[in-house]
Amino acid sequence: QVQLVESGGGLVQPGGSLRLSCVASGDTFSMHAMSWFRQAPGKERELVAAISGNGYNTYYGNFVKGRFTISRDNAKNTVTLQMTRLKPEDTAVYSCAAGYSMYSDRYYLPDTAYDYWGQGTQVTVSS
Repeated sequence: QVQLVESGGGLVQPGGSLRLSCVASGDTFSMHAMSWFRQAPGKERELVAAISGNGYNTYYGNFVKGRFTISRDNAKNTVTLQMTRLKPEDTAVYSCAAGYSMYSDRYYLPDTAYDYWGQGTQVTVSS
């Protein structure tokens, strides 16, 4: 069982930056691919970024366009999403997710591949 706790959301002006963190419980963190998803009101959940267990491989949604960076620290059981040049359309609830993988260089794209989810943190981009 893995428990995930996100932090770092809030209100930011367009063009600003936020850093989201997700801390996982347990001692199998490095065996889990991690990701950040987001869901805006009235829209489907979408993958923002994913990272492999060893941290070497990453994926970003097309809308990110170089603005966000996902990283992880396996010694601290933490995955981070650094977001820059935020836009109003980035407003959503952001959730981290963990999916077990026996291959440390793999990440997953579909949300159905993830076994554990955090409670989510609100990000609001508005002037």
